[in-house]
Amino acid sequence: MDRLTFLGTGDSMGVPRVYCECRVCEEARASGRNRRYRSSAIVHTEAGDLLLDCGPDWVAQMELLGVRSVERALVTHPHHDHIAGLPEWFDACRWTETKGAVHAPAVVFETIRRQYPWLERRLAFLSNDGGFAFGGWSITPWEVCHGRNGTSFAYRFEKPGFRWAYCSDAIRLTEQQKKPLHGLNMLVLGTNFYKEEAKPESRSVYDMTEAFELLREVKPDMAYFTHMSHGVDIDADYGLPGNVKLARHGDVVALCAR
Repeated sequence: MDRLTFLGTGDSMGVPRVYCECRVCEEARASGRNRRYRSSAIVHTEAGDLLLDCGPDWVAQMELLGVRSVERALVTHPHHDHIAGLPEWFDACRWTETKGAVHAPAVVFETIRRQYPWLERRLAFLSNDGGFAFGGWSITPWEVCHGRNGTSFAYRFEKPGFRWAYCSDAIRLTEQQKKPLHGLNMLVLGTNFYKEEAKPESRSVYDMTEAFELLREVKPDMAYFTHMSHGVDIDADYGLPGNVKLARHGDVVALCAR
């Protein structure tokens, strides 16, 4: 049975913040319930695993999963918290004399090549602008608004009987950008805060109150919130609908109809 494992559910800085002594950061240091690595996940299929983003916590995430190698990854956008683990993956491939495959839209590779021009010696860059298939899934990227940070890409996964999407970094989606979110059995959506007070022009990811509005519109059967900052307490009562959960690293979700 195919499944999704959350490897990280934190925002770009993770939780705890090294400088911060807020209640959530202190709890994260104590019990670890609010500890959040940078957002990433892995799709397990009979054909192998597909990593979703490869950020700066990649090594720790692999250790927690008990996995020593990965062959294939999907990248949502070329920001530090989503690609900074690529050099470490490259190094693992170098030492094990293997080669990995990275799937992303061509524009994403333009930035990655500028930042890490040596990676293609061990990581094959495979443009997926027109979509691609893996493990029985038809996987389609589409560009979404990332607020002050420009744009990102979300991915819709489809196979007979189940449809889901991964949209970790988005805000203020247009009607056109919302279309692939309709008709889903499951949506993974980034939500930095419950209610973010920053100026609208400075923001880049939905908060939960905005996400609730989006969910009422696109109506997924189930939703998981990820990309959460230290403004979110995993144990707080946010009045979540019954079909919405806050994801934690290590959570495993079946990718099939319930």
